[in-house]
Amino acid sequence: MSLRIGNIAPNFKIETTQGTIDFHDWAKGSWTFFFSHPADYTPVCTTEMGRTAQLAPEFEKRNVKPLGLSTDTVEEHLGWIKDVNETQNTVLEFPIVADKDKKVAELYDMIHPDEDDTAAVRSVFIIDPNMKIRLTMTYPMAVGRNFAEILRVIDALQTTDKQEVACPADWEVGKPVIIRPSVSDDDAKNKFPQGWETLRPYLRLTNLK
Repeated sequence: MSLRIGNIAPNFKIETTQGTIDFHDWAKGSWTFFFSHPADYTPVCTTEMGRTAQLAPEFEKRNVKPLGLSTDTVEEHLGWIKDVNETQNTVLEFPIVADKDKKVAELYDMIHPDEDDTAAVRSVFIIDPNMKIRLTMTYPMAVGRNFAEILRVIDALQTTDKQEVACPADWEVGKPVIIRPSVSDDDAKNKFPQGWETLRPYLRLTNLK
C-alpha cells in the first residue's frame, strides 16, 4: 500500500555512504528531504545530486537534512559522488542510502512496475521532525526535479505549522497568506493585529510580520 500524507514515515536501518543509519534516529529533530533515484551514474540524477549539494546552506537554514537513495552499493555510490562533484562543481556531503536489495524502495513504494519493474522511480518525501510525511512527489525518469519548488514547499509547510494560515497558489516567502476559514474575525484580530483584506468571507489575505 502506498504511503500517504499524514502517515508516519517507515523506519529502516541501512548502510549509507556515511555508515549505517537508523532513519528515525538519524532524522530526529529535523525535517528530511528524502529522494530516490533509479541507479547511480544516470545523467538526470547526477544533476539532482549536485543541485542538492549546492543547496546545502538553504536546507541547513530550514533545519532540513537531505537523504538520497539509489539501488546500488556504497562503493558504487562513492564513485558516483566523485563524478557528481566534478561535473556539478560542488561537494556532496549528505548520505546516500545503499538500497541494493530494494528493501527501502519497496517499503516506500518507489517501484512502479508500469514505468520499470526493477528500478526505483524518482520519488520525493518531505518528512517533518515528528516523522510524519507532509508531502510526496513522483517524477518520471527523464524529467529533473524542481528544487525551487521543493524549497518553496518546505517554507510553506513550516509557515503554516507556525501560524493558522494557508498559502495561496505560487506563494513565496514574503507574499500574502490566507487566514484559515476556521479562524473567526474576532480571533483574527488577536492573531493578526496587522489586519487583513477580505476578498470573500472565506478568503482573507494578510501579510505576516
